[in-house]
Amino acid sequence: MAKKITITIPTSTQALYRLISLVLLFSATIALIFNGNKLFKKESALSRKKNMIFDNDQNEIVDVKYDPNFKYVKYNNPEYSGKKVRATFVTLARNKDLEGLLPTIKSLEDRFNSKFHYDWVFLNDDEFTDTFKRTVSAMISGEAKFGVIPKEHWSFPSWIDQDRAKKVREEMKEKKIIYGDSISYRHMCRFESGFFWRHPLLDEYEFYWRVEPDVSLHCDIDYDIFRFMKDNNKKYGFTISIKEYVATIPTLWKTTTEFMQLHPEFLAKDNMLDFVSDDEGKTYNLCHFWSNFEIASLDFWRGDAYTQYFEFLDNAGGFFYERWGDAPVHSIAASLFLNRDEVHHFGDLGYFHNPFHQCPIDEVFRLGNRCACNPKDDFTWKGYSCGTKYYDVNKLKKPENWEKFK
Repeated sequence: MAKKITITIPTSTQALYRLISLVLLFSATIALIFNGNKLFKKESALSRKKNMIFDNDQNEIVDVKYDPNFKYVKYNNPEYSGKKVRATFVTLARNKDLEGLLPTIKSLEDRFNSKFHYDWVFLNDDEFTDTFKRTVSAMISGEAKFGVIPKEHWSFPSWIDQDRAKKVREEMKEKKIIYGDSISYRHMCRFESGFFWRHPLLDEYEFYWRVEPDVSLHCDIDYDIFRFMKDNNKKYGFTISIKEYVATIPTLWKTTTEFMQLHPEFLAKDNMLDFVSDDEGKTYNLCHFWSNFEIASLDFWRGDAYTQYFEFLDNAGGFFYERWGDAPVHSIAASLFLNRDEVHHFGDLGYFHNPFHQCPIDEVFRLGNRCACNPKDDFTWKGYSCGTKYYDVNKLKKPENWEKFK
C-alpha cells in the first residue's frame, strides 16, 4: 500500500515563490507591449515607401506661413526623373464649374499627376476669372494654362438653316431626348469633335488626357500613362464604352459611309469596323467610347483622315439638325482610321463619371493600388456596355471571373 507523503513549505518560501511569479508575469507583459507590436500592429503605408527620406535638410521647409505661434515642417516630394512625353490634361469648363472641378483635380493629382507633373490646359468660351485661375493653379503640380475658344469654334456655321435647327430642338424637347433642346451642348459636341485640338495652347503637345468636372479616379496610378501610350504605339485610350441614343444620331452612319465611299484610302488595314458594326458596315450598332475620358494622340486628330472626316460631317449639319455627339464621332473615327492594336482599354485606373464606374475586378490589383471602389459597380461587363464586344472582336483575354460581374 502506497504511503502518503506530506511536504510542508515554510510560509516565507511561499511568499518568495509568489513574488517570483509576479515578476515573471510583469516582465512578459512589458515584453509583449514593447516587442510584440510587430505581431499586432500593421505597418503604415508611409513607412513601407522605399524611397522615403527622413530628417533630410534638403527636403525640409520650415518657413511655412501659418500661425506664427508654432513651427511647421513640410516635405517636398522628389521630382520625377523619368523621360516625360509632350502631353497635357485638357478640360473644357466655365467659371461656374469651379466647385465641381476642384475635387476632380485633386483626385487626378493625388492618384497620378503629383508623381509626374504634367501640364493642364483649361478652355472656356469666355474669359476665366482670376479666382478660377488662381484656385486651380494652386492645385496642379504642372503648369496650368488658360485659353479662350474662338467665336467661330463655338457658334453656328454660316450654312446652318436656323429655322430648321430650331424646329429640331423643339421636337427633341417634346420627345424628352437628353440635351435635345440645348444649343450650348451642340456647340460643345462640335467643338470637342473638330476644334479643341486646333487651339494654340495645344500646339506643343503630342498627347492629351481629357478631364471633365465631377469625375474621379478610384485607383493609384504608379506608371506614366502618356509614356505608356507613346512607347506602345497607342493612339486612343478609353475606360468605359456604351451605346449611343439612336434618336440623337439617325443619319450619322449614313453620312459616314458616304465619306468612306469618297475616301476608301483612309480605312486602316486592320481596322475595328467589327466593333462599331455587326453587319460588316451596313448599319451602326451604336457602340462608342465614352469620351468624357479619353487619352489620345493629338496627331491623330490633326491628320488628313480625321480632319477631312470632321469637315464632311460638319458640312452635313448633323451637329445642329440632329444632336451628334463627339463620343460616337471620335469612336467611329478611331475604329475606322486606326489599326485595332492602336486602341487601348485602360481597365486598371478606376474611373467614375456619373452614373457609371469602371472598377478593376481583380482583387490583388485593386488592393495593391488602393482602389476605392466596389467591383460589383464596374460597368465594363454589364449588358448595356460594349466592353465585352471590344474584348471579343479584338480577341483579348478577359479578367478572371469576369462573368460574375455581368
